[in-house]
Amino acid sequence: MSDTLSRRDFLGTAAGVAAGAALAPRVAVAAPAVHIRPPARPVAIASANGLRGVELAGKLVSEGADTLDAAVEGVKIQELDPNDTSVGYGGLPNEEGVVQLDASCMHGPTKRAGAVGALEGIKTPSVVAKYVLLYTNHIMLVGEGAKRFALSYGFQEEDLLTERSREIWLRWRANRGENDDWLNVPEDSQMVARPTGTINLNCVNPKGEISSVTTTSGLAWKIPGRVGDSPIIGAGQYCDNDVGAAGSTGRGESNIMVCGGFLTVEHMRRGMSPTDAALETLRRVMAATAPRLLDEAGTPRFQLNFYAVNKNGDFGGAALFPSRYAAFDGQTASLKDSAYLFERR
Repeated sequence: MSDTLSRRDFLGTAAGVAAGAALAPRVAVAAPAVHIRPPARPVAIASANGLRGVELAGKLVSEGADTLDAAVEGVKIQELDPNDTSVGYGGLPNEEGVVQLDASCMHGPTKRAGAVGALEGIKTPSVVAKYVLLYTNHIMLVGEGAKRFALSYGFQEEDLLTERSREIWLRWRANRGENDDWLNVPEDSQMVARPTGTINLNCVNPKGEISSVTTTSGLAWKIPGRVGDSPIIGAGQYCDNDVGAAGSTGRGESNIMVCGGFLTVEHMRRGMSPTDAALETLRRVMAATAPRLLDEAGTPRFQLNFYAVNKNGDFGGAALFPSRYAAFDGQTASLKDSAYLFERR
């Protein structure tokens, strides 16, 4: 307040402003796009390999755990499972036989995110991504820098190849070309298709607080240094505490092209259900797909899945082809059928 303005002048001016405001025309304020209420139950949704994860995450948020902590604990089950070749320990390696892991996470209540890419030697990239969120002003760390960061927080460097994942890689290397200097070996069912695998998990607690996390060992036999959609905020997963969360598994490059996690949440912001939002994102994927990735009938040669939950606790999944997803509905965890765009040929 200026020293030259008397109390009487100030009060008079204030009264005049108040009177003018009372007489001024009212300006309409736009209502939010989506009216939401906190869910009455804890909910968790994940890719089909996350059945154990959603059960644990749902139980943890039921007991009052933070949603991000619960989501990370859920995906850690797969990261630490040597029999799961899609994520973490035992994940299938790149073409040189090196396991490189990616992960990202978002915490709705604090609007913070963390991610790591091409991380080697650390079993639980989801936890390292959470540490990036908690302890740095950055969002993504990659490669050698990500590993040094993890080691500085006490993570142990370990060989992530199991005997099983090494054997699968050796078979691929031997059989990848007819005219190379490697002897072909008998193939088995594990070599029929090029393996891909990821786990995405999103959860919401009874207060309507939301978090999401995605973790992967990426595309098997990838070019060293390749990073897919999993650690990309807005692609592999996205979370907005006012709306919901969504994530993806499948061909990461196709998801990156449309920022699918973010786009699915935006569809929910406009009022779409989680399932309809995921289907609409898949339609955008198809519109952005190069002809070389389609067969003669215009059908994609790849699979892509989306999983979504909104702040109300409604959830759903959708894929290009028939698929399933895991969900905890507040009481039980089960596998559910995804909506889809194409029948398998």
